[in-house]
Amino acid sequence: MVVFRRLIPLILAVTSLVVDCSDERRHRPPVAKHGSVHPHSEDEASRIATRIEELDDDAEVNPWELSGLFEGDMLLDPKHARNGILNETTRWTNGTVPYYIEEDDFTDEEELVILKSIKEYHEKTCIKFRPYQKNDTNWVVFRSNSSGCWSNVGMQSGGQTVNLQSSGCVRHGVVIHELLHAIGFYHQQSASNRDDYVRILWENIDPGHEYNFNKYNASDVTSYGIEYDYGSIMHYSAKAFSKNTEPTIEALQSNVTLGQRKGLSEKDIAKLQHMYQSRCSQRHESENSEPPGFVDQFNSMFGIIG
Repeated sequence: MVVFRRLIPLILAVTSLVVDCSDERRHRPPVAKHGSVHPHSEDEASRIATRIEELDDDAEVNPWELSGLFEGDMLLDPKHARNGILNETTRWTNGTVPYYIEEDDFTDEEELVILKSIKEYHEKTCIKFRPYQKNDTNWVVFRSNSSGCWSNVGMQSGGQTVNLQSSGCVRHGVVIHELLHAIGFYHQQSASNRDDYVRILWENIDPGHEYNFNKYNASDVTSYGIEYDYGSIMHYSAKAFSKNTEPTIEALQSNVTLGQRKGLSEKDIAKLQHMYQSRCSQRHESENSEPPGFVDQFNSMFGIIG
């Protein structure tokens, strides 16, 4: 026992060295071309941040619905919103997404939340996330230097931001949702066939936000033949953009909940697999396991927190 106790400082020193070396191998990407400029005025940013901070885990609305962008959390101009998931140029090469976490923006616990969300994609889909490398031309950078939870839709050339407001947005389901945007998905209730499944209660929508409930053209956005998904993590909550706390979306099927934020639904996974199956199949067999760089980063953070 005495010998073991004497070894503890040495073990800790070696562990620290390994983590430090791992940090040195994390290359910092250039400033992302998309999402580096704050999308809100100072007053608007403060208002959005406060509303999101006040939400608890049981809130009836999702934090991404309050983020002040197109449909709440999509970083694009409304007039360009028809660049849907059928656009092949927005797909990530070989189904692999390089990423970088701006560590100064997040606590260790928050960084682990992000990594656990990535791990869900690794466990349930063919999508792989690996740490950014110097020769990458497209990547995702996780930041928390702006208000709200938001992302671009699909791969954008020159780097893109997934913003997760430190207080309110760094939650497992929120990270899953924003990453699904980054991979190439819009919101479920905007599907071209949505009127067969939900009723939009226009009279309860906050004036000026009606466009958030527009439908997409079937030639731009597809469900890959998979039935409408009330349980999608990409579905608005029932009271999204409500002016009077009354529902703005009503399910035409009984006993369903809209707007869950626990994780990927079975239909989310199925659609994602359909979207990327050809690209994932282009990877070398060795690339289908969890990327070593991610595993190293996850294990080092899990060791710190655990």
